[in-house]
Parts: sequence; C-alpha cells; structure tokens
Amino acid sequence: MTTGPAKGTHARPAPHIIVLFGATGDLAKRKLLPGLYHLFVAGLLPEKFAVIGTSPPEFAVSEDDFRKHARSACDEFGVAKPFGAPWEKFVSHLTFASASPDDPSPLVAAVAAAEKAIGNSHGHGSHGGNGGSVARLFHLAVPPSAFSSVVGMLGSSGLATDNSRVIIEKPFGTDLASARSLNEAVHKVFGESQIFRIDHFLGKESIDNILAFRFANGLFEPIWNRQHIKYVQIDVPETLSIEGRAAFYDATGAYRDMVVTHLFQVLGFLAMEPPVSLAAKQLRDEKLKVYDALKPIDLRHVVRGQYDGYTKSPGVPADSDTETMIALRVEIENWRWRGVPFYLRSGMKASRQVITLGFQEPALRMFHAHRKDVPAGRTNEIVIDFADPGSINIDFMAKMPGPEMTLGASTMSFRYADSFAQSNALEGYERLILLAMLGDMSLFTSSDGIERVWEISEPLLTSPPPVEPYEPGTWGPASVDKLIAPYHWHLR
Repeated sequence: MTTGPAKGTHARPAPHIIVLFGATGDLAKRKLLPGLYHLFVAGLLPEKFAVIGTSPPEFAVSEDDFRKHARSACDEFGVAKPFGAPWEKFVSHLTFASASPDDPSPLVAAVAAAEKAIGNSHGHGSHGGNGGSVARLFHLAVPPSAFSSVVGMLGSSGLATDNSRVIIEKPFGTDLASARSLNEAVHKVFGESQIFRIDHFLGKESIDNILAFRFANGLFEPIWNRQHIKYVQIDVPETLSIEGRAAFYDATGAYRDMVVTHLFQVLGFLAMEPPVSLAAKQLRDEKLKVYDALKPIDLRHVVRGQYDGYTKSPGVPADSDTETMIALRVEIENWRWRGVPFYLRSGMKASRQVITLGFQEPALRMFHAHRKDVPAGRTNEIVIDFADPGSINIDFMAKMPGPEMTLGASTMSFRYADSFAQSNALEGYERLILLAMLGDMSLFTSSDGIERVWEISEPLLTSPPPVEPYEPGTWGPASVDKLIAPYHWHLR
C-alpha cells in the first residue's frame, strides 16, 4: 500500500464534491470506489472532499449500507485494503442520497450540505449556489440510455455549475446520429472543457508509455512510418462472457463495445504526429488529425464472427446477427501511414491487449533463417503488451551458435514489473479520475473525435456483412487469417 503521494504526479486537486451516479452498480464496485480509496491512501485526493453515492429512489440505500458496500468493494477489488485509520478516515467522507429526474431534491440537499461542511472546514463558510472554490465532479456510471436524462437533471436542478465537471462512460452513442444527439444534449448543460468522455484504456501506464517510447527515444521515432513499418496490429481479445449482460451485448456487439470505444483510441496515440507539447490541446489535436485521415471502413476488409451457441444464450434472440468477434483492416490516408494496413481485432478468446508493429524485410536475403523458430514474414516486430503492468518486446534475428551462419529468433524485453516500483502505479480509472479533478483533458476524447470515428464506421453499421460461425474458444472463423494475409496475427 502506498502511504504518500506518488512521485512525479500532479499536485493535489482543489476541494471537491464527487457524486457517483450508479454508486451501487458493478462499475462502482469493481473500479470507482476502490480507485477513490487508493487515491486517498496515496495522498492524491483533495485534502477536503466528499463522495456522495446516488441512485434512483427504488435502488437507494442508507448511508451505513453504502459505507458497508464500499468496504466490501475495496476489500474484494482494491489495491489498498480497507483497514485501520486510513479506512476510518476515508469512509467518513462517504454519504448517499437518492435522485431522479422527477425528484433530485435529496441529492441537491446532500451536495449543499457537503459543500457547506467543506467550506466551513476550508475556512470560507458556505459558498452558495455557484459552488465557490469547492468543485463538483459528477461520474455517470449508469447505462448509456440514462446519460441524457441524468445530464438534463444536473442542469435543471442547478447542480451543474461553472465549477463542475462530468465524466461520461462509454459507449458514447451507438452511431453518428446518436453521438451527435448526445453531444448536443450534454453541451446544453456543460461546456466542452467540462466534459470528460472516459476510456479507461487511455489511463493505462503502458498506453502513455507509447508516447515515451516514440518521442523520448531518437532510436524509434525516425522509423515510425510507412518507409519502415509494413503493418500494425491492435489485438484485444477478452475472456469476458455475456453472462448477466446478454441484453446489453446483443444490442451492442464487439465492434461498438470494443473497437470504437477502445481500439480506435489506442490507434490515435499510436499513429499521431509528434505534438509540440504533451498539453491536452496539442495531444487531442494530433489524435483528431489521425481520425480525420482515416478512410471509411471498407466492408471487403471486415470479418464478423459469432460463436456457435450464442443464440441459445438466455436473453439472446434466436435470429441475432450480433458479432461476438470482429477483425477489420483500416487505413490512414496521410504522409506517414499511407499504404500501411492497420488490423484491429477483438472477440471472446483470451484476455490480451497487444499492439504489434511489423517491419519491412531487409533488401537482400543473405542469411539462412531457422524457419522452425521464425514464421515467414515475422522476423522483425515491436510488440507492446498494454495489459497492466505492460511490456515492450523487440523481436529480431541473431546468429545461432554453431559453425554456420544460421539465424534464429531473439527478443529484447522491457517489463514494467521488473523495471519500476509498482507502488507508484495507478490503475486506469484512478488516474483518469485524478486528471478529471485537475481539469486535465489530455487522455479524454473530444466531441469531434468521437463523432469522426462513428462517421468512418457508417458503412459497417448500415450494411454489416453477415456473421460467420466459429467454435467457442477459438480465434474466430478461418477468414480472420485470410484478412491479414500475407501477414500473420501475433496472437494465434
């Protein structure tokens, strides 16, 4: 357990009221409550703060029950375990209040009381209706269908102030029209600088390390282009099943659930031009340039698969055409990447998160490779595993011992777990919540960025190719390998 501020992190945020919508739900249990407690013991929460859980009246709990729920969540899922004086101090900041669009008054009263208490302890008294120096952070851990109504309630009740920010979970819309509609609804209450569309993948240390790997090392940035790289893979299979979420999954599918919300965000970091600084505006501008250069998805380069037996799952229609895995090729039409295929894949197989960059073959083949160890076309790759804690491998050829000049596959490896103290690490959600309190938007998606990704997705969403059957537990139908030919998936 960390006992003080992590080295190299930001200063602590100003006094805050953190309101968790969906506070008794799965996301709050697995990520948000344990994450807030870890930030607290790491010395990264504000000195003065309150956490108010909220839900509709039919799901409301007492303050005591909410605190017991938080303790159970931190005990089961937290890095920092809920024991001793730190937990007693943290839990004293937790309260609960119900809220609905018809009656937000319990939550309004709870926020006002917390604000008054923080203001008095901060030496300024009550700050009144404009929030004063006590900031408000609203985290919407609720179903996407509730986003607009919750934001509308924040506006109509006066809870949304100039000193407020809102975190909105994925998926942000289901297509271009719905994303635009949601952006319009949220912009009626909050300015763009107050809206934090969260993707926990971008909070990973290993994703940020892509920027360090590229731009802090003269060894790699000069070769990060079409002259040297011949293909890129972003491969994120999951072990998650649809058990307990069949209705959500069948309406969403692997493309909306993973590719739009996660893989394209990773692609933006991977393919961007060097920003003039790591400030939020410069990073977001360079990501948006990547999205603007994306060509609309070509249906000839898409494979949608559905595992045998999916339609027999409880809650899934017998005629469902929802994909449980997807693989596609996308292209970036700019000077750096023109002609380089980017292969994206996600589905239910193994829990892996891997980026692979394949390099051009040498101009002259003067060596004999040991083909048992080296599949054709797989001699030089950079493999970035961004599953926490993360690693980077560089695959290259080296001479095998013996009298002849015979080559074999070799690997140079960097592993976070072996290189740095993990006590300073923050989980993705923890880091992003901290950045939201600080007003740092560098790792959050802009309205223009999310709308552009939905725009290039329109061909696939309006005319999806039929799903192909495959056996559960496999990588998908045989056409997945045909899609990437003459190359090969790193994970296979």
